[in-house]
Amino acid sequence: MSNKLTHLDNQGHAHMVDVSDKDMTKRTARAQAIIEMKADTLVKIIEGGLPKGDVLATARIAGIQAAKKTSDLIPLCHPLMLTKVSVDITVLSETQIQVLCSCSLKGKTGVEMEALTGASVAALTLYDMCKAVDKGMVIKNVSLLEKQGGKSGDWLATEYKTD
Repeated sequence: MSNKLTHLDNQGHAHMVDVSDKDMTKRTARAQAIIEMKADTLVKIIEGGLPKGDVLATARIAGIQAAKKTSDLIPLCHPLMLTKVSVDITVLSETQIQVLCSCSLKGKTGVEMEALTGASVAALTLYDMCKAVDKGMVIKNVSLLEKQGGKSGDWLATEYKTD
């Protein structure tokens, strides 16, 4: 595996990588974001007591939409025909929620950025929908947890950090 940055040409100029000669393979990725908040904010999320409505459903849809629109947001990402995007939201403690975004496709380039974008935007949506009651929420540990497929093979984070 090369350490060369693939999005830079020999003069250091940014460009979109040509993937036309790459093989079509199944590719998957999973990423997370952690949102830390006041305990009473989390209770309101779970009980549906926030003025903007169903916070968790809205965050899930936002994460899915964001994963599908990654190439519109990140300049050198390829537009991809994702075949699956899921956003799972789990309560980790009385003050933390974990957002997991999983993406997959059969294609010529990986879906790591799509998973990271989906997790990030779902977390940002949670923040937006809860900021009226808790402006001090913190989004942290946005990270790739695993990827499968492609030329570089499989990769798994050695340690899943949630705090």
